[in-house]
Order: sequence, then structure tokens, then C-alpha cells
Amino acid sequence: MSKATAQQPHVADTHEIIRVHGARENNLKDVSVELPKRRLTVFTGVSGSGKSSLVFGTIAAESQRLINETYSSFVQGFMPSLARPDVDVLEGLTTAIIVDQQRMGADPRSTVGTATDAHAMLRILFSRLGKPYIGGPGAFSFNVASVSGSGAVTVERGAATRAVKAEYTRVGGMCPRCEGRGSVNDIDLTQLFDAEKSLNDNPFTIPGYSMEGWYGRIFIGSGYFDPDKPIRKYNKRELHDLLYKEPTKIKVDGINITYEGLVPKIQKSMLSKDVESLQPHVRAFVERAVTFTTCPECEGTRLAEGARSVKIKGISIADAAQMQISDLAVWVSGLKEPSVAPLLEKLRHTLNSFVEIGLGYLSLDRPAGTLSGGESQRTKMIRHLGSALTDVTYVFDEPTIGLHPHDIARMNNLLIELRDKGNTVLVVEHKPEAIAIADHVVDLGPRAGTAGGEVVYQGSLEGLRSSDTLTGRHLDDRSVLKEQVREAEEVLQIRGAVANNLKKVDVDIPLGVLVVVTGVAGSGKSSLIHGSVAPLDDVVAIDQAPIKGSRRSNPATYTGLLEPIRKAFAKANGVKPALFSANSEGACPTCNGAGVIYTDLAMMAGVATPCEDCEGKRFQAAVLEYTLGGKNISEVLSMPVSEAEKFFEDGEAKIPAAYKILDRMEDVGLGYLTLGQPLTTLSGGERQRLKLATHMGEKGGVYILDEPTTGLHLADVEQLLGLLDRLVDSGKSVIVIEHHQAVMAHADWIIDLGPGAGHDGGNIVFEGTPADLVADRSTLTGQHLAEYIGA
Repeated sequence: MSKATAQQPHVADTHEIIRVHGARENNLKDVSVELPKRRLTVFTGVSGSGKSSLVFGTIAAESQRLINETYSSFVQGFMPSLARPDVDVLEGLTTAIIVDQQRMGADPRSTVGTATDAHAMLRILFSRLGKPYIGGPGAFSFNVASVSGSGAVTVERGAATRAVKAEYTRVGGMCPRCEGRGSVNDIDLTQLFDAEKSLNDNPFTIPGYSMEGWYGRIFIGSGYFDPDKPIRKYNKRELHDLLYKEPTKIKVDGINITYEGLVPKIQKSMLSKDVESLQPHVRAFVERAVTFTTCPECEGTRLAEGARSVKIKGISIADAAQMQISDLAVWVSGLKEPSVAPLLEKLRHTLNSFVEIGLGYLSLDRPAGTLSGGESQRTKMIRHLGSALTDVTYVFDEPTIGLHPHDIARMNNLLIELRDKGNTVLVVEHKPEAIAIADHVVDLGPRAGTAGGEVVYQGSLEGLRSSDTLTGRHLDDRSVLKEQVREAEEVLQIRGAVANNLKKVDVDIPLGVLVVVTGVAGSGKSSLIHGSVAPLDDVVAIDQAPIKGSRRSNPATYTGLLEPIRKAFAKANGVKPALFSANSEGACPTCNGAGVIYTDLAMMAGVATPCEDCEGKRFQAAVLEYTLGGKNISEVLSMPVSEAEKFFEDGEAKIPAAYKILDRMEDVGLGYLTLGQPLTTLSGGERQRLKLATHMGEKGGVYILDEPTTGLHLADVEQLLGLLDRLVDSGKSVIVIEHHQAVMAHADWIIDLGPGAGHDGGNIVFEGTPADLVADRSTLTGQHLAEYIGA
């Protein structure tokens, strides 16, 4: 493998380099780099140092913007408008394909099979080889409904054309009962409204359905109801119109609108998406009001009876989609049919790619919305492995997330395979094993936030090792086993756990100590802990679900920090707390508290300019006259966490509730963030730690942390271990699901699942101390931990 030289000289030939000059996105400080094309470049640095701002926010964003500009203005009008990144020069760009950690679509119809075209190939296969023959590929698609009817068909004969009336039938594979969703839902009508109230009394309990807004104007203005009549007194016709009326054109206040009953409206707006993707308050409503059950007609396969009746060697397409992918790959390999040989070869390659990338335990009918961020990223990667495109720039965001050390080598091979096809591969990474395959390294820092945003090193891996950067100093860090582990006085007993692939697992989890649960991806770690421990009382579970937030959300609003600060400002100045919220009464009226004015330029990218009235401070001038401890609310929100912690610790501005939250944020390594920094500018690792800091304030005796090292730099792992120790020493029981060997080495007790993934996992393969695991070496985890500590 070729390696780039330590310091790349300036090369003007854009056929050989991607040149970035003067990048200033987010915290970048006029960053300039030259990246070799058709090489694998790894970007390193602490979380928040500017890696994502450079790779995703600058290079990939500009590539996508330039591609969008090649479309007509008409087409651009339907596409999201992208602003030009804040950079002076970007040269040598090629088409960028982003493979990030964003979870896959919220559409409940999307599955692993549809997301990778594997299901499309299966449909063609069954339409060609399946018996009995029922139609083309569409006959096996759960997204295509069967329709029949009559209409005009144009017939060409020579130079003449004529229209004839013909009967037509389209055979689709969609189950008519569940419409291809695999489940049916039942809405509890009592959860939609208070029957004792009238429309004028605001009866609806559905999120967003307030009578004071647009919904009130529609329901009251429709003329279907007496607005003063309680719902319990509605006759059959009124109740039907309220709940089930089909879309009907009506006029309200001179405006033409469509009226629709509550049930179909909820079906379209809330139940057409994956429940997990909904906003928390909407998800809570759906979980309270809607019961989902497996479709009794298709038994959850999503397919009509005709599609399920077609078999190849005794296997239907529904059976194939339900198989573990590793098993399906074996079955497909056994099919020998020259007429579809190219199709079989392509399908085999796709299925084998799942296995190679450590996802062989999935099935093609697995809903895409249920995949973790790491699983989603690797599934997206499979789309590109068989691509004939070359000279493309592939951009990866921590592709090793969720991977056991055993699987990282396989991931590395796939990244190298993409590069060797003539592509430029850019990878944001923290794991030393992934950094090790780089042809070129760009290290950002020296720290995070305002203390970062600079290129502190660029060159070869060997040069990084000898550099004095934070990454260079910690690249070869290796933890040692603890000399003495804590002893548990009691245990939490789990008996007969069978969630997902677990095989009647019996295990005792020690309490009052640091327990680390390990095993390859898909071995059953999350099924065991989130399925059997998380639902118990006195448990605080911090999972991997991403935190959501608009550009108006920030660490102060997300953590609840702003609430005690607003109250303290109000008390000190004798005014209302609402004045100290940029989303409420205190907002600058010109920019509505956004701090910037957004100008829509139709199909061109919109422009955001600082508000001239508040100068970007977001508050009315009168509000900024009020102070606490000598600072106004805008100045407080501009403080870094570490500075704010000291500010609220004592003196005139002493706020114990605010201090506690800030102390937890400092504990998880977010001392550099400013309180008012928009959540949209935070990296994935920063968001994960912000979530951790928030949950640490909850009361509970047992804490569950799911891969807390996600997004953490090598230098930050030690700080995390200190935090875990403090939690245990304060009397908490801490259970960590983790792949990082440094966390394993620091454990008091390890529970290892496996031996493999999917139906090859689901068993406890080891229980004991880290030292015992290393000495035993009978499991993959034990072998990799022994190698890591040099035993």
C-alpha cells in the first residue's frame, strides 16, 4: 500500500489533488489543505475540532451544490437549496458520495432489502424462475398494488395510430389488508379528544391540534358541527364527519381548503412514518393512542397471497426475505440457472458484501428505520461496493462505529477496495486500527470548539506518530488491566431471556460495579440489556438514538439549563421569565429571535445575514438592559460551559441548579461548548455526550450506557473512564455496552455474548474479570483484548 509523503508540496494540477484554501465553516480558521486524489485520507482530531466542518460541511457540501447547479432551474426548484460553504477556493472536486451515520428513512415501507436493491433482484429472480408464474417483478413488490380497469390504449400500426378501449390488469405484490406495511393499527378514539368538551373548549388531545390555530378555523369553519356542543352529544353523522370523513373541498373565511376526518389525517401525518423518527411528544402520543399488530392476512410478510404462493426450490420470496442474510447467501449460491447467471452473480455479490461488512445477521425484511447509526452507514456502503463508477469521492463518518475489533479489519479492506478502484476516500475516524490504513492523514485541533479549527498536521501516518499533536501523542495508547477490581455485593438476575436472537439466556449482572457487555455486532448485547434491564424501575437507559434539534435549539435549551437561568434573571430584575427566551417574548421582533435574516432566493441557495437590529444577539434591546452578575442574557449564552460553571457557582449569579447541569457537561468533556451554540453545528460525538450529561441528572440506581465512546478522541476516552468510575463510586451500578478495548480493560466484570452474530449468537460465552477473559482467550473479544494490552 502506497503512503503519502510527510508534508505534501503544493501541487497546482487539480487532476491529482483536491485543494481547499481559506475554509471558515463553523469553527474552521482559514483552513487550507491539499488532499491527494485516488488515495485514502483519514481526518483525525478531538470531537469538535472541525473534522466534519471540513469534510462534510465544506468539501462534500460544495460538491453536491455544484452537481445540483447542473440541473435546470425548474428541477432545482424541487431540490433542497444549498448555500456555498464559507471558503475562498475549492479546486479539483469530483462527485461526492456521502456515507454518514444518519439513520435510514422514516418510511415504514423501507427495508434493508429495498434500501440496497437486494429485494429488487430477488423480485426479478422469482418472476423468472418461480413456479407458478404470476407476472413480472412488480407482482412480488409490497409497494405495488394490484389494479384492474378499462381505458384507452394507443395502438401503433405502421404510420397510423389509433385509440382502442381495452381492459387492463396490473398484478402487484402488496397485501391488500395492510397495504404492504406488514402490520395493521387500531386507534384508541378516547385518546383523541375529551368527549365532555365542545370544539370551543379545545377538546383535542392530539399534538398540534389546538383550536386556537389553523385546525380550529378548519373544524369550526367547516359548518359540520355546532362549536358549543360537547362531542359526547354528537349524532352518528357528526361523529363520522369528525373521525372518518373523506377529503372534502370546503371554503373557510373565503379560502379553499380540504377538510378530512381525524383518523385519516393521523394515518397520513403520523402513521405513514417510522414511529422512532417522530418528535418525542408525537411519538409518545402514538404509543399511547395506537396499537400495532401483525397483519393477520399476510402474517407480517407485507405480500399478497399470490406472491407468497410462488416458490423456487420450496422457498417463497417471503421466506427468502425473512432468512438471515448469511443463510440467504448460501441458498442463492446453490441456484444454478444459466438464463439468469448475471443476476445471480450480482445478487450473490450483494449478499456476500453484507456478510463481509459484519451485517450477515440482518434479514432483507428488517425495517430500515430500526437499524442503528452504524448499521445504517454500513448498509448504505453496500450500495456502492458493486458500483462501476470510478474517480468518485467517497466520504465516510466514523465507519467503525458499532463494530467489534474483529470486524474493523473487514471494514478496512472494503475502504481499501473502494480506493483501489480509482476513487478518493475521505474518512473521519478516531480508532487507531482505522487510522493505520491511511495513505494521508489530516489532523485538526489543537483542541475543540474555539480552541480548534486548525490543521495541526498533514502527512503520513509515520509523521503523525512523531508529531507533537494530541492525536500523535495518543495514537499508540494502550490501557492496562486494573490491578484490583470491585467486588459486587448483590446481583441482578436475568432468567430465560429470549428477545430477538437470545437463546433462553440466564445471567447474573453484578450491581455496584462497572460491568461491560461485549460481543460482535448482532450477538445480542442490546437485546439482553435494553430488553431485560432497561424496562426495570430505578434504571436510567442512555441509548444511541440521535438527539434532534433545530437551529433554534442549543445546549442551554436541550439540557434544561435555560430554565433556572431565565428564572434567576426574572427574579433579579422583577420581570417575567419569558423575556429571557429568544423563542418567546424576549425575541428580537425583526428576526424573531433567530439572530439572522433568511432571504429565500427560490431555486438558488437562500442567504442568511446577521440581523441589523439585534446584531445577531437574538433579543430585544430592552431585554439586554437587564443583567445578572453584571452580564445580560446574550452575554451568558455566549459563555463556554467551563466559564459559565464558575459564573453560576457562587456570588450574585449563584444558581445551584444551573451549576449542577454545567458540572455534568464539563464531566463529559463539553467545557468548550458555548451555551447558545445551535445544536445543528454540533458533531455526532458532541450530541451523544450532551445527551449523556442530560441523563446523568436523572435519579436511578442503575445506569445503562450504549457505546459511550462513540465520537470520542483517543485522548477523551480516559476522561470518560474517570466519569464511569465516579458514577460507580457514588453508589451507582453502571452497565456499558461497548467495543472499545480501553473500556473493557477498565471493567470490574465482563459479560461476552456470541460466539457469532444473529442465529450464531445469543449465548453468554464468557463471564468474569477482564484478566480472566485475557487468560481464557477462548472468545473473539478475549483474543482482541489480549492483543490490545500486549499480553
